[in-house]
Amino acid sequence: MDSEAARKQTSGAHAPLLGEYTDDSDGDVSVGIYDRPLPCCGCGFGWGSFICGFLCPPFWYVGTILFFAEYYRRDPRERAGLAACGIAALVCSVAVAIALIILLARGKL
Repeated sequence: MDSEAARKQTSGAHAPLLGEYTDDSDGDVSVGIYDRPLPCCGCGFGWGSFICGFLCPPFWYVGTILFFAEYYRRDPRERAGLAACGIAALVCSVAVAIALIILLARGKL
């Protein structure tokens, strides 16, 4: 059986696997709002703040403020990175608080 005959025998669900393409764009060929690249080297402010936060932790707090200010409403792709900044800021704050408690308890501060 040649490939042309095989294409005619397949159902619509398997047609794209054999080289036939279906158009489900409904005639709208405009560029979507989320097709543009994210700022900050393409990874967004959230992940950019998260990565830079390892060098300068205040970046995590900036990302947390943007998360609570709902900056991700502009572009939902930012939400994960901004949430990661919030978690990193929480962990950093707890670590600093524990370190201060230990230093105060030993009388070194």
